[in-house]
Amino acid sequence: MKIDKEQILADRLLKKEEAAWKELFEAYSGSLTYVCSRYIINGDDVHDVLQNSFIQMFRSVDSFEFRGNGSLRAWMTRIVVNESLKHIKKNSDFKTTAEDLEIADTETDEEPDFEEISQAEIMEMIRSLPEGYRAVFNLYVFEEKSHKEIAEILGIAENSSASQFHRAKSMLARKIKEYKMSKTAQYE
Repeated sequence: MKIDKEQILADRLLKKEEAAWKELFEAYSGSLTYVCSRYIINGDDVHDVLQNSFIQMFRSVDSFEFRGNGSLRAWMTRIVVNESLKHIKKNSDFKTTAEDLEIADTETDEEPDFEEISQAEIMEMIRSLPEGYRAVFNLYVFEEKSHKEIAEILGIAENSSASQFHRAKSMLARKIKEYKMSKTAQYE
């Protein structure tokens, strides 16, 4: 039976080896920053949330159970997402705002067409969504949560989750359309 690098690292973390924590940080901080920045926009807040996430990982490593390749990354990602959501809930409100009502008037049932757009551009478009829409969109698309689960996580009604997801998709479709039109106009 082959033991992979992730399992060896997990075993070292469970033994509380200081060097293993440094190795973990160096190996995963970039991808975890990316996960966190899908939810949190401000760079200082991303840094704080990541720091809290690593503290949470250290405190709860005894509860980690290696279940195969990728389980360590999944465990860390879940912690980062939870810490990001905790930060958002503590620092904002998911209630409908005037901006939400304005957006509702311009909604479309169009699906976002991500073809011919770089991952970096898509990420920027997602990051530009209003906070509540962005959180729901990320939980639904990237974390594969149901609207019922999202509602429980965020403390909102299930239909609010579905509504915010629909509006987020509509906004993304509009942003993508505008982006593609501006790119086409540049080459004419």
